[in-house]
Amino acid sequence: MKQKRKIPLVVLSDVHLGTYGCHAKELLHYLKSINPKTLVLNGDIIDMWSFSKRYFPASHMEVLRYIIKMSNSGTRVVYITGNHDEALRKYSDFILGNLELVDKLILDLDGKKTWIFHGDVFDSSTKGYAKILAKLGGKGYDLLILINSLVNWILVSLGREKRSFSKAIKNSVKKAVAFVSNFETTAAEIAIEKNYSYVVCGHIHMPQKKIVKTKQGKVMYLNSGDWVENLTALEYKKEKWKIYYYKKSDYVLQEIKEDIEINDIVAKILSN
Repeated sequence: MKQKRKIPLVVLSDVHLGTYGCHAKELLHYLKSINPKTLVLNGDIIDMWSFSKRYFPASHMEVLRYIIKMSNSGTRVVYITGNHDEALRKYSDFILGNLELVDKLILDLDGKKTWIFHGDVFDSSTKGYAKILAKLGGKGYDLLILINSLVNWILVSLGREKRSFSKAIKNSVKKAVAFVSNFETTAAEIAIEKNYSYVVCGHIHMPQKKIVKTKQGKVMYLNSGDWVENLTALEYKKEKWKIYYYKKSDYVLQEIKEDIEINDIVAKILSN
């Protein structure tokens, strides 16, 4: 078995368990490949906006089970609430063993103050009447992802590269590009004012690592991306941040092993 990578800190966000777009199987592969001292779940892990008893596959439940297993095995798991799982905010500051539920997290990483939060506080579309429209838009986004998955299956079977409809739409719409830029700038400016060295967000599904400078100073802005389109996480080790990008080729042997195990189980059931 391949040895797990030991990482002091891992941050992931926007998993959206309970939606068709969630890549739960891939996330589980990633989680099983690492041994983090601290795992930060930076919001929108469970999509309560789109939650339905009709769709919550075993692979989605397995992700939750494995995260709890990591917690029981010694990993500090910090769940930061986002807008899609905001119902959990009434339980903020809840601690059970190595599992914590908070609205934001302040860490000291090798002497550098680090501010981690989801980021929906900067998004007016998640509040008031706009929130209702955002939820409806979320349903449309989920449908787009489902259609995109079907199209990508056809493209791959024809030997062609996958395409992301939502990425193409976001990149072609000036307002969306401006929103992302404003989001990053706002987070960075506030972090600089508060003398943070790092500010870590999620929410906008745009993995990022960059230095932002203003007249008041500078800060490293980071975004963990998502597990719907980008399949990314942030890893901190030896005083350096890295954006992790999931690659299916890294887990081929693991998938083969899982398929063999499933076939063995099916064979035993049929033989009885």
